Amino acid sequence: MKRGPARLVGLATLCAVLAGCGIRTTSVPVEAGAAPSRVPCELSAEDASSPAAPGIALQVYLICGAQLVPVDRAVRTPEEKPVSGRVRVAQTLLDELRQEPSDEEKQAGFTTDVREPLAVSGARKGDPRGALRLSSRPEDLPTYALAQIVCTYADSAASGPDRSVVLGGPSDDPVRAYRCTAALKSRPESVPALGEILPSR
Repeated sequence: MKRGPARLVGLATLCAVLAGCGIRTTSVPVEAGAAPSRVPCELSAEDASSPAAPGIALQVYLICGAQLVPVDRAVRTPEEKPVSGRVRVAQTLLDELRQEPSDEEKQAGFTTDVREPLAVSGARKGDPRGALRLSSRPEDLPTYALAQIVCTYADSAASGPDRSVVLGGPSDDPVRAYRCTAALKSRPESVPALGEILPSR
């Protein structure tokens, strides 16, 4: 029975030490929340090591984790002929961007915002050389879709010598130059609705 007061003194001392260290006891459970989900944004090693699909190898930019990430595609063409010509390359890439991502791409977190049917044609009289005209005005497209198109074209034969992408719509509005920068890839929503206006020839 004589140990009671000593034990109480010891507990009081321990509580004082813990309080001095900033540690507080609580009976309320702390909810930390679920761990943030993460997507790989790349195809698995198994998919990467599988035999390449027949066709012409092309690269498109898809959306993953709110960023633009390049993805390799194999495009079937008659007799596997090379895709040549600026307009043909541009249309082929546009069609690929509209394709629903494959199961492997979906599992890796890839999506596309290019959904509406789009056609592309070459420069009109007065347009700068190498200009491309879309069936919809570039500024009317969803921001992510325009960013996908710009970066996909910039890394292909559809771009200009300086890798700029000159786009216009179906009207007689002047064409504009767009560039695929590192900032645009990391923040596709930042693509300017209107690119740099180019003078008519």
